[in-house]
Parts: sequence; structure tokens; C-alpha cells
Amino acid sequence: MTVETADKDERLKESSFVSQLLKRPELGAIAGVVAVTVFFLFTANPVMFSLSGVLNFLTPAAQLGILALGAALLMVGGEFDLSVGSMVAFTGLVFGVALTVFQLPLLLAIAMTFAVAGLFGLVNAEIVLRTGLPSFIVTLAFLFILRGLSLVGLKWATNGSTQLRGIRESVENDWLAPVFSGRAFTGLFEWMAGNGWIEAFSNGKPKVDGIPVEILWFVGLTLILTWVLLRTPAGNWIFAAGGDANSAKNSGVPVRRVKMALFVLTACCAALVAILTVLDAGSTDARRGFQKEFEAIIAAVIGGCLLTGGYGSAIGAFFGSIIFGMVLIGLTYTQIDQDWYQVFLGGMLLIAVLFNNIIRKRVTGER
Repeated sequence: MTVETADKDERLKESSFVSQLLKRPELGAIAGVVAVTVFFLFTANPVMFSLSGVLNFLTPAAQLGILALGAALLMVGGEFDLSVGSMVAFTGLVFGVALTVFQLPLLLAIAMTFAVAGLFGLVNAEIVLRTGLPSFIVTLAFLFILRGLSLVGLKWATNGSTQLRGIRESVENDWLAPVFSGRAFTGLFEWMAGNGWIEAFSNGKPKVDGIPVEILWFVGLTLILTWVLLRTPAGNWIFAAGGDANSAKNSGVPVRRVKMALFVLTACCAALVAILTVLDAGSTDARRGFQKEFEAIIAAVIGGCLLTGGYGSAIGAFFGSIIFGMVLIGLTYTQIDQDWYQVFLGGMLLIAVLFNNIIRKRVTGER
């Protein structure tokens, strides 16, 4: 091949910075965070962007985001799980019963909760992989099954009620409780208040006494899953399994094991949200996690995950979830009717799908 021919070879062309930037799956979510931030800067009470206001909207964003991270990796792997919202309710029941009825220590109750979630994740995966049925349909069935089991189980555990209380009392003084509930870095915040770095009450106590632990779990999981996707062979397998499962299988990728692991991961993310929210509320109920499966998938799509699989990122799901938290809480700082939140969900999903479709065509060269 001559030098002249090589110069014309498209495989040797360097992509421009803009072209590389447009191929990043999280671009749309980051742009969305900027747009939403600008919107609320002009329409919301400035308190929204104080330290307490930021933590106020990051808390629901973190709870949704943990679900969205699992959903995002599963979508990159080419599958869906519509049962995660109901899984939050069901594993919340399992966790609550383990603590209040069986009176297990917190460590054993958490292990039991994750084990049950993982088992249902395996069941979902086995049905999808053995039958070839769309995961959309299989997990839609489990959405109703798990929600129904939550109702039946709560009535059994409470003699007719759909809410189980007494959980906070069951974990009182347990050494593990601060890892899954409450606020972290309280000493640091007291020190910053004492030095005038953050706002304090007249008695010197900080107005914000720490960071909710679910935010730390959210950030930690985002970092870990981003590392897995971008820096490990398992990440390459996930992208390959979602892009073209048959080609990946022929290339030696353990597609079956990858997809089973992703279903288990998604279910365990739901279990983690259940543990965090149940300990925070001190109770669990049958409506816990209601419709969160749709919000998690929307957050993943906003974050750049393609509905066809093989493309997406954990960072994108991270920013997509922050958008949800900002709008959900931000509307309370404005004069706007909060019912517009539902309109926002649909609008953001439509915009994200259209945007991702354009990006997919740029990446694949499809016309």
C-alpha cells in the first residue's frame, strides 16, 4: 500500500474532538443536567442550590440512581428488567420480616435479602435464556407477581395490614446500621460549622449534619460499575453480549453467564434500595418502589443507553438520575404545579430516545 493510499484509507483517519465527544453515551445526560440547572437557577428559590437543598435533591436521585445503574448495565447487555420496582417492595418485605418476625441480626437480614433478590434475578435470567422470550415480557410478569407477593406477605406478617413497622427499633444500636442508614461524616460537618465554612444554628450546630449514606452508596457504585465497564474484560463482554450475542458467543464470550450476572446485579440493586429506604423510614409497605422500574429505565435511556443494547454507560445513568432528583424536588422550590413532573418524564424519554437514535447512526455509520 502506498503512502498516498494510506492517507486516503478511512481506517487511518483521526476523529475530531467534537466527533469523539458526540460518541460519548453520557453526553445527553450531562447536557440535560446543565439545562435543568440553568432552568432552576432562573425559576427556583435560591435555597435549592444551598448545601441543604443540593443534598435534598441528591437523596431521591441516589435512591433512583442505584436502580438505574443496574438497569443501565442490563440494557447495555441487551436485556430489560421491568420488575425492579416490585423487587424493591418484595425485598423490603423480606428484610422487614427477617428483622421483626424472625428477629435476625441486621447482618443476617441483609444477607437473606440479597440472597432472595439474587434468586429471583436468576429465575428471570433462566426463563429468558432458556425460552428465548423477550426479557420485557418475562420481567413484566414478575412485576405483577412480586407486587402481589408483597401484598400477601405483608398481610400475613401484620395480620391484615399492608405496612410493616418496628424496623428502626429492631436495628437500634446495631453496629452495622450506620452503614445503611442515617448520615455520614457528621463530625466533619460539625467541624466545618464551627469554623464558619457551612451554615450553623445559633447554638453552633450545623444546619446540615452530614451526607445521607444512600448518596455515598450511589457514588461508590457508579465508580465501581464504570470501572467494570471500561477497564475489565467483563465490561467488554457486557458490550459484546448486548451488541451481537451470536457473534460474541462465537468469539468466546460467555454470553449466558454475563446476562445471568446482570439480572442478578439488577435485582441486588433493587434489594439495596429496599434496605436503605426501609431503614430510613423505619417501616415498609406494599407500594414501595411503585413505578420505579420505568423511572430507572428512563434514567438509563437519558444516560445514553440504547434500547437495542450494546451501548451506554454507568456515568450516564448517574447524571440521568440526578436530573430526576433535581426536577422532582426542584418543582417544590418554584410556583410550578408538581403534576408537570409526569409531563417531564415523558418528554425527557422522548427527547433521549431521539437523541440516542441520532448518536447510534453516527456511531454505526447507518443512514
